[in-house]
Amino acid sequence: MRLTNSDIAELTDFRHHLHRHPEVSGQEEWTAAEVVAALRALAPDRILTGLGGHGVAAVWQAAEPGPTVMFRSELDALPIEELSEVSHRSTIPGKGHLCGHDGHSTILLGLARLLSRQGPKRGRVVLLFQPAEEDGSGAAAVLADPRFAAIRPDWAFALHNMPGHPLGQAIIAPGPANCASEGLRVIFRGRTAHASQPETGVSPALALAALMPAALAAGPGGRLEPGFRLVSICHARMGEPAFGITPGEGELWLTLRTLADADMAALRDEVTALARDLAKRHGLGVEFSHHDRFAACVNHADSTRAILGALEALGMKHSETGLPMRASEDFGLFGGQAKTAMFLLGSGEASPALHNPDFDFPDSLIPQGVAIFDRVMRDLLG
Repeated sequence: MRLTNSDIAELTDFRHHLHRHPEVSGQEEWTAAEVVAALRALAPDRILTGLGGHGVAAVWQAAEPGPTVMFRSELDALPIEELSEVSHRSTIPGKGHLCGHDGHSTILLGLARLLSRQGPKRGRVVLLFQPAEEDGSGAAAVLADPRFAAIRPDWAFALHNMPGHPLGQAIIAPGPANCASEGLRVIFRGRTAHASQPETGVSPALALAALMPAALAAGPGGRLEPGFRLVSICHARMGEPAFGITPGEGELWLTLRTLADADMAALRDEVTALARDLAKRHGLGVEFSHHDRFAACVNHADSTRAILGALEALGMKHSETGLPMRASEDFGLFGGQAKTAMFLLGSGEASPALHNPDFDFPDSLIPQGVAIFDRVMRDLLG
């Protein structure tokens, strides 16, 4: 099965339509409605809406029993102003599809077109348009939705476009694909004082200054191999922007990364212990909050072989270079439910990087992504 030239033109127009109207994590109501309208025209056996928020799932069920194979894309955009001259640039100030989720979802709609013409011979296909990937909350919300149990997959696949690699080249390897990560917010609380009498207050300045290098030393980065740990300092704030006041409160935002989920707890415990020790030493209170939690994404050997088999059958170039990635992806959570694999699809060596204000998903990847997913599905389900 292949897309027609008319399919490709219409899908490209749809991708541009989504690109003009980006919605950030948790706000994808319009995007989901547009996806549902496109799906209804293709008559799947079932459409689930409002899944884990604004998620959408379309189901094609064969008469013959077999496994459930899920393909997943993302609905959300980014809170970044798009700086682009393309005709389909964002019309929403401060928001942009600068990661390519508009293209990933369009690829699933292309696969839906092929399924509408020839469904699977056995088993079931689920196309999941997932909300809130960018903040790490979407996959967890979908999995927690009671209705997900009825469509729980045996196999699950996803792709992500990747600048810096040759256009159309696939990157796939078994094992770790994306790091686990979480945001850690540390708040020190002391007592504000007049700047002429700092001894009458309790300042977080020395604790903040000491926590930064200590936290960086706990996660020095290096090679992406077992035991990898990386701490990044993302934001720091202390007191008020005034010369007459010594601060009584300050905070530090850190991102923690590990190659394996099992290492995250140890890194988190080490950094929080450092902060507690510094708070005690300087007479401060300390509070913690945790944000944007992502599980590690690990490619199952069987699912990786399924993708490689499809690439070989289609004669598409592929490589292992570029995996694993330091970046995180909440697709990893589905690995606790199914044999999962995510591959990258090169979006050009000269392409702006993901999350750059001038990034735009290459439309030429739409038919290629559809062809790979379709071949994986036909190989598993006939």
